[in-house]
Amino acid sequence: MTDGFPRYRYVGPADVRAATAGSPPGRPIRSITDVTRDDLDEPLTYVVGLDGILRVAPRRSEHVACAAGSDVLGAGELTIASDGSVVDITNQSTGYCPDLVSWAAVEAALRRAGLGTPDGFTAAVVFRRCPGCGERNIVRDDDLVCAICGADLPSDWNF
Repeated sequence: MTDGFPRYRYVGPADVRAATAGSPPGRPIRSITDVTRDDLDEPLTYVVGLDGILRVAPRRSEHVACAAGSDVLGAGELTIASDGSVVDITNQSTGYCPDLVSWAAVEAALRRAGLGTPDGFTAAVVFRRCPGCGERNIVRDDDLVCAICGADLPSDWNF
């Protein structure tokens, strides 16, 4: 069900992946009826699996656990309002570092589940891997310089 969407593999720390092995995966949200009272008005961790299904877990959950260690089409945090609309959504996942183009797969999963969507990520995060030291970076204010070693970061997504 990847529909030509880019897929993202886990690029975070190996010890986090190991620590979450065997953790319960995120709960699938296939329709609005799968949204529980506990899901409302609280930030949740989410992933979109390769099957195109949205999965959610409590906010402090690791994305790799939510995805059961699998590759994803999108990952971040979201908040669902009581009317079933998504009021906040990001691509903030330092485990998967999804590119901004992941919005298309995320939006498709939200629509498939019957959730109202904003026009895009309400807080978009730009990720780049440093070609010098290999560190994952969050780019702020278009400053394409590694926060660890000071090397120039590429202008295009590179995970």
